[in-house]
Amino acid sequence: MKKISSLIVVLLISVASIAQILEPVTWSFSKKDLGNQEYELIFTATIDQQWHLYSQKIEMQPPATLFVFDENPAVELIGIVVETESEEKFDPNFDMMIRYFSDEAIFTQKVKIKKGSSAVIKGYIEFMSCDDMRCLPPSEQEFKFQLGEVKKEVAAEKPVESKSTDNESDSSLIAFFFIAFAAGLLGLLTPCVYPMIPMTVTFFMNSSGGSKVKARINALVFGFSIIAIYTLIGVLVTVLFGADAIKNVSAHWITNSVFFLLFAFFAASFFGMFELVLPASLTNKSDKQVDKGGVIGAFFMALTLVLVSFSCTAPFVGGILVEAATGSLLQPIVGMFGFSLAFAILFTFLAFFPSLLSKLPQSGGWLNSVKVVLGFVILALGTKFLLVPNQVLGWDLSREFFIALWIVLFTLMGLYLLGKIKFSHDSPVNHISVPRLALIIATFTFVIYLLPGLIGAPLKAVSGFLPTESSFNLVEMIGKNAGSGPAVTVKSEICEEPKHADKFKLPHGLQGYFDYEQGMACARKLNKPVLLDFKGHFCTNCKVMEKNVWSDPEVLKRLSEDYVIIALYSDDNTELPEEEWITVDGRVKKTIGKINTAFQIEKYGLNAQPYYVLVDHDGNNLNEARAFDLDIDEFVNWLDEGKAEFAKR
Repeated sequence: MKKISSLIVVLLISVASIAQILEPVTWSFSKKDLGNQEYELIFTATIDQQWHLYSQKIEMQPPATLFVFDENPAVELIGIVVETESEEKFDPNFDMMIRYFSDEAIFTQKVKIKKGSSAVIKGYIEFMSCDDMRCLPPSEQEFKFQLGEVKKEVAAEKPVESKSTDNESDSSLIAFFFIAFAAGLLGLLTPCVYPMIPMTVTFFMNSSGGSKVKARINALVFGFSIIAIYTLIGVLVTVLFGADAIKNVSAHWITNSVFFLLFAFFAASFFGMFELVLPASLTNKSDKQVDKGGVIGAFFMALTLVLVSFSCTAPFVGGILVEAATGSLLQPIVGMFGFSLAFAILFTFLAFFPSLLSKLPQSGGWLNSVKVVLGFVILALGTKFLLVPNQVLGWDLSREFFIALWIVLFTLMGLYLLGKIKFSHDSPVNHISVPRLALIIATFTFVIYLLPGLIGAPLKAVSGFLPTESSFNLVEMIGKNAGSGPAVTVKSEICEEPKHADKFKLPHGLQGYFDYEQGMACARKLNKPVLLDFKGHFCTNCKVMEKNVWSDPEVLKRLSEDYVIIALYSDDNTELPEEEWITVDGRVKKTIGKINTAFQIEKYGLNAQPYYVLVDHDGNNLNEARAFDLDIDEFVNWLDEGKAEFAKR
């Protein structure tokens, strides 16, 4: 009877443990036959109440949802995975905008069978989810689609409407179009383009023999030719790179490093270090064709404009194509169309109404000033592309470093506008015009806005251009220690240099370990109990606990003096050496995050973070584990209770 009772107890404990393995996101899969060997794969995520699933449109992976398709030469992916509209909010713990889904999310991917009449496409989804109290480590969901069945089977599947998906894609492209259009307007104000406006319009008037109709026809051909030439560049980028390259390029540190160097190269050109020019023979050949006049002459006049203005427009075109490379398949085409449309509208409009030429500001030194100012802006925007290599290569450039860099750049820009700094080809600044004064005020206002970021201010307006990690937070330090007695001097004691110390660090100056075995060995040597801290880079509530509870002087004192801390990250993608890999349920776990998650599930039957466990040197619990709870007094009592229990053993 005792054996039966014991068995029941064990079973109940096992069931209770299993019940703690949370799966708030469930996936279902369907497909839709589009005809002509094309299909739409539909991935539907059903999300439990109070939980949310992260969007694909987050700069770092994780937490961004990621779709990975196994290679199959018989199947072609058309475009990228498109998602329904997500929610967006500013997360103060990461100082960045976060996009996520609640209740349901639908993702679609168009594919085409290239060889044969049927094919199988497989892969997996890596995703991460959180609620208001905890986050789960990244999970993987495998999928498999059989394409090319008989029509009965296809018809039996229920297609999922994806109108919102299309709407979101359309709105994103529209926004990018207007950004590119604005870049085109700025390009018109550069020294290579602006002086050509009256020259070009005058050419149309003179070559038309006084006929306004003929001049306007030639002007229309000229405008459409500009659009056609630039849009062709966008088409070539799309064709040459293809959907897969455009989809994946934004995630790789090499391409991001190249993009930064490209932006720096363009900025140096705008500063006057050198001039970007195409071979003179190319420009001369195009210019000779202009003399033919008529429609042909108008086309080659447009081509000549594109070639001659290359030194000023290349940074804009390059910037648009770089940004387009991190978006959808159509973005290069849309971007080039928007950029060229700004050129075409102005030139064509003035050709229709040449009398307005007299009202344009005269060319002069102000054009070079515009070029230099744009150089500062381009260089500042280019720093965004350092975020990925900074994270992947472990450069550890803090948020404050990027803010300081921006402060320096925009301070120099303000001094330049004041005439305190001069570049080559600059004209003397004898007086400050009203537009220049407005730009000076805006520049120094922005610099002042950036300054509090050095001591932890969120800087919501530019959070997307900055890393999430700060090297310190003076605002937090002052807020937590004010009225709470003297600040705590951290006295953490460790035995040796922690593994992975180049990738991880504990908050508030605490010292600890990031490898279970190494941390436990040190705890035995120091004869201290252990705090296991299951956490994640993108676990919002882990950061909330550390900011609001761990920073308390009484908590910090106990953490630094009484415990050896072992922080185990659940969402880190660092791959370990092969001898450290483990196999769970037939799947090989290679990364730090997946191995730590497997350990948490196996040991504690739980996969949520934050999760705190106090253990002795054999890994036995000293008291009941804790999760997210902002009660500081309870946390202090919990630490004292664990220490007292350890002393008894």
